[in-house]
Amino acid sequence: MNTSTATPDSYYERIDEHRYKPTPHAGGAWSEDEQHFSPLGGLTVHALDRHLAGRGPAGLSMSRISFDILGRPALDECEIRVETVRPGRTIELVEATTLIAGRPVVRTRAWLLADVDTGAVAGGGADRLTAPQTLTSWPMARQWPGGYIASLDVRPVGSPRPGRATAWFSTGLDLVAGEAASPLASYVALVDTANGIAVRQSPDRWMFPNVDLTLHLHRAPRGRWTGLDTTVVFGPTGQGVTSTVLHDVDGPVGHAQQSLTVRPRPRPRPGP
Repeated sequence: MNTSTATPDSYYERIDEHRYKPTPHAGGAWSEDEQHFSPLGGLTVHALDRHLAGRGPAGLSMSRISFDILGRPALDECEIRVETVRPGRTIELVEATTLIAGRPVVRTRAWLLADVDTGAVAGGGADRLTAPQTLTSWPMARQWPGGYIASLDVRPVGSPRPGRATAWFSTGLDLVAGEAASPLASYVALVDTANGIAVRQSPDRWMFPNVDLTLHLHRAPRGRWTGLDTTVVFGPTGQGVTSTVLHDVDGPVGHAQQSLTVRPRPRPRPGP
């Protein structure tokens, strides 16, 4: 049982209808006084879900979710405002703006498409990954700091190598304390981890944070495991791309892309 000084078993606590307080579990990998974008992305989808639930059943599913990271997401209270940009019965577009200290730090857009029975023609995805229950946990926190990374159960499929890795991720924490999150929000809350599993260069010497994250989904994910089959490419002029085939335990669910800004870490200045 949590006490007043214990860390909650969640990434966020609700303050009011639109505001949330991150817990230490949301701490970032590049800087522990930032939010890792993975749980913040999941929280945004949770806010989109709540907005959409207010209109009643519509028979639509999120097909594309794009996040543009506008600034540093400090480990501080965040406010998420959602609006419907393009309403429709078969196609709909919703947008969320995440603010910290009154400043927009993330803009999110999600396309929703009509649910239609296409089971007779479904197919074409990647092969199913080895089940996570058969794999051994990997201490990712040895390479990356931060409360978010420490909260994960990571199970690699094969041996990660520079620029290429496949792994399963899960967490025992709630997204928001005392609230049930949708399978999609819980799934998305682990996807941004992709940029940290197939590192091409040591994060002690190089920085390669992502400035966006875009998911394209051909079906809704299910279960508590997020599977990431990831490739990282660095270009010659400071840009990079992290590309991921997304899986759940039943097989592939879609793809994710992240644009990277690649640069050497500043060296500490010598003392006097």
